[in-house]
Amino acid sequence: MTESTPHIEVRDLSIGYGDFVVQRDLNFVVNKGDIFVIMGGNGCGKTTLMRALIGLQRPLQGTVRYSGEDFWGAPEEDRQRLKQRLGVLFQSGALWSSLTLADNVALPIAEYTHLPQARIDEIVSFKLALVGLAGFEDFYPSELSGGMKKRASLARAMALDPDILVIDEPSSGLDPLTAKRLDELIVTLRDSLGTTIVIVTHELASILSIGNNSIYLDAETHTMIPTGNPQQALQSGDPKVRHFLTRGAA
Repeated sequence: MTESTPHIEVRDLSIGYGDFVVQRDLNFVVNKGDIFVIMGGNGCGKTTLMRALIGLQRPLQGTVRYSGEDFWGAPEEDRQRLKQRLGVLFQSGALWSSLTLADNVALPIAEYTHLPQARIDEIVSFKLALVGLAGFEDFYPSELSGGMKKRASLARAMALDPDILVIDEPSSGLDPLTAKRLDELIVTLRDSLGTTIVIVTHELASILSIGNNSIYLDAETHTMIPTGNPQQALQSGDPKVRHFLTRGAA
C-alpha cells in the first residue's frame, strides 16, 4: 500500500435485503489514521453498512476495497486473510460469558496463529493492560461493569493487531463519564498504535469529540450525505446533518 492508497474505499455501494434497498450509491474513503464516523438516526442502515464492511453481509452492488484489494470480489481465502486485518467491537461486546477475560482475548490468537501458550498469555496481558484492565485476566464478564466489558471487548478486537478497528455504538448503555473515558481510550489507541478506526454511532458526544471524518446516512433518501469533519459540519454542513448534530440542544 502506498501512502496515497485509501485504507478503505467504498464505491457505488448499495446495501439491503432482497428487493429492499436500505442505502444506495455510497461513496467514501477512509484514510490511514482516520477516526471515521458513520452516523445517522435509528433505522438508517448504519449496522447494515458495517456488516458489509466486515464481511457479514454481501452488498447488493458496488465494491469495498481494503488498501486497494476488492474484498467482495476476492476468493474466499483472500477474504479470510483480509478479515484478519479487521478488529470488530460489536455493540453488545459479544464476550463469551463462560470464558475469563484472558480466554476471551486469547481465542482469536489461538485460532489464527500457531504461537505457544506462553507467548499468547503475554500478548493477552499486554492487550488487557492497554485498555486499563491489567490484573483482570481471571475475571468473568458477569463480574465487570458496563464500561469494563466494553474495554475488554476492545482488547479482544485488538488481539491480532488489526490495521483497522470497526466499532459499533461504543457508548451504547454507558453513562456519560464512562462513555467519555472510552472515547479518550479510542483516541489514545489510534495515536499510539496507528490504527485506523471506523465508528458506527448516533451518539453526539462521541461524534463531535473524536471523529475527524464522517458520512451521514439519510433514512429518507436512502443515500449518504458526505459531511467531513463533524465539527465543521456542525457549523456549515448540510441542513439535515446540522439538525442531527444539534438535536436536543437548548
